Amino acid sequence: MSQIRVELTKAPKQKPQDENNLPFGCFYSDHMFVMDYTEGQGWHDARIVPYAPLALDPAAMCLHYGQEVFEGMKAYRTAEGKINLFRPDENFKRLNVSNQRLCIPALDVDFCIEAVKKLVEVDKDWVPSAPNTSLYIRPFIIATEPHLGVKPASEYKFIIICAPSGPYYKEGLNPVKIYVEENYVRAVKGGTGVAKTGGNYASSLAADAEAHKQGYSQVLWLDGIEKKYIEEVGAMNIFFKIGDEICTPMLNGSILSGITRKSMIAVLESEGYTVNERRISIEEVIAAYEKGQLDEVFGTGTAAVISPVGTLKVGEKVMTINGGKIGKLSQHLYDTLTDIQWGRIAGPKGWVVEVC
Repeated sequence: MSQIRVELTKAPKQKPQDENNLPFGCFYSDHMFVMDYTEGQGWHDARIVPYAPLALDPAAMCLHYGQEVFEGMKAYRTAEGKINLFRPDENFKRLNVSNQRLCIPALDVDFCIEAVKKLVEVDKDWVPSAPNTSLYIRPFIIATEPHLGVKPASEYKFIIICAPSGPYYKEGLNPVKIYVEENYVRAVKGGTGVAKTGGNYASSLAADAEAHKQGYSQVLWLDGIEKKYIEEVGAMNIFFKIGDEICTPMLNGSILSGITRKSMIAVLESEGYTVNERRISIEEVIAAYEKGQLDEVFGTGTAAVISPVGTLKVGEKVMTINGGKIGKLSQHLYDTLTDIQWGRIAGPKGWVVEVC
């Protein structure tokens, strides 16, 4: 793998003035990482260059056939001024899972981690320090070969951009309202649900639009075959506390393997809880609610960390969970994971990677 050359910008951008009111994913740092792939040569020419528009041939295959994958991760500034990454190895392992599904050449995980560390170090002044802010990091790969015809491309670009950001949901840690989608489906086993690819998100837009029209933040998807079993929310995995049980949909080939999901399960198990990864029907959730046993529902994801669900709408039935307030378990998990990410407490070995 090639060394990373660095070209610093000669025209630094103005940083957001009010870190306490940062929107999510609207401002971008001064630099980006870029690396090319050419068939027969492999990945080459790794570089950090000034953030700028891309030059793409109008026939670039990503524009016509959707051969594209991406990841989402964050850099956190600690109270001492250090900058941490959280489990970056897991992000790039998952990126390679997406690569395999989309017929994109694999990346070297260790090199990708070094690339992210180098980029964040170059743009370290863009890592915000206000509470609940971070530098969101978006690695992605696009097929750039100019060709009209369906096949795996022979040329790609791997790019990493960074965005200083506040909370993903405007509600922050306040409970969100979730709409259960009963008409459209997101993915099926054997499809691209296991991959983090743009097409999965494009296909969710119609349901998202209907949810927002009804005043709901996100869509909770059911399985694509029976439209009965819960899968995931558009931007996060989902957990339920039903009585004494904590459960989450099992990874069945159509659900994205969330890194925050995996981390939350590890935290819970380290504290003596049992988490059941299994099939959960929407009828079971409704029955638990009607019996007064649906104590908490929360989503997990890199962008939101923990997102407690205060309202769940299924058809005409609207369920208010835990009085519309964040539950004790959700609050505890949020506090624990963010304390690890921001360096306030020690986490399991290897979870936190210090940049500088």
